[in-house]
Amino acid sequence: MFSKKVKKLSPYIPGEQPQDRKYLKLNTNENPYPPSPKVGEYLHSFDTEELRLYPDPLFISLREKIAHKYGIAREQIFVGNGSDEVLSFAFYAFFDNARGPLLFPEFTYSFYPVYCNFYDIGYKKMPLDRDFSIDIRGFLEETDSCGLVFANPNAPTGMCLSLAKIEHLLAGYPRDKVVIIDEAYIDFGGTSAVNLIGEYPNLLIVRTFSKSMCLAGLRLGFAMGEKELIRALFTVKDSFNSYPADRLSLKIGEIALGDEDYYRTITEKIISTRSYLSSELQRLGWRVLSSRANFLFTSKEGITGRDIYLRLKQEGILVRYFDIEGIKDFVRITVGKREDMERFLQVIQRLF
Repeated sequence: MFSKKVKKLSPYIPGEQPQDRKYLKLNTNENPYPPSPKVGEYLHSFDTEELRLYPDPLFISLREKIAHKYGIAREQIFVGNGSDEVLSFAFYAFFDNARGPLLFPEFTYSFYPVYCNFYDIGYKKMPLDRDFSIDIRGFLEETDSCGLVFANPNAPTGMCLSLAKIEHLLAGYPRDKVVIIDEAYIDFGGTSAVNLIGEYPNLLIVRTFSKSMCLAGLRLGFAMGEKELIRALFTVKDSFNSYPADRLSLKIGEIALGDEDYYRTITEKIISTRSYLSSELQRLGWRVLSSRANFLFTSKEGITGRDIYLRLKQEGILVRYFDIEGIKDFVRITVGKREDMERFLQVIQRLF
């Protein structure tokens, strides 16, 4: 009953969401704080009669708000049902085997190879430096490719490329091949490459409302790039689903963008807690990679990542473990509230 295509798929496996007990969830990089109070106020006053109407297929109002925030034109913005969908549309629009494989780091967001398999795009994983940072030299030296994609800060390492290195990469990479920078975690300490869009017409930046804006349950994301790239994304979108973002989500996205003071405050709290957690883990003998995201990638000599994960789960704490050669000894820990991290540290001191 199944097509040959579906038989070959290896789907992305999200962080587990168990229902058997109440856990301290430090495994899916959800923001520990609620969205802006203004979102709640809007929901309490929402006129449900609006739900009988289709949403705006061009997302004009939200795109105008994003354009104002980032200092670009509305025509340089695309909106979708979460950044995963935006990335999927971008893979379909810009990458194919005719010009070679797609390049991305050896260890990065594990949805990238899934998209490649889904769209039958060949890919090549580029080794990281010894310190787990992205090696831009590899991207520049690999001439046989149809484009490249990487997360900045990277996942699951949390390490971040400087804007100077990104510009060096863009300057040396062919202008007829699209470079996607996945900035899902950029607000937690990195510098966005959005100001480079005008200079590099092949640059596409993908962002999400899930992380720094505390709206993972909403499913809203967007892309920023030159108008030709955005038109291609709309072509793909309108060949698949004209209404990927609903009226409620679009309005809540606008509200979130308008409450910069609130989000700046909670982001600073997360950055401060990340610094505290990193320092404490290192004091306890753990290796911690330098992170600019809302998570830490860490290991303890003599203990496998799987053992860390399993022992913490027994204590009611979930972290993310990747059964992938090269990073099997690490776990990824989402930064929660300060009290969450204090509880976490108490448990690992007892267990490890």
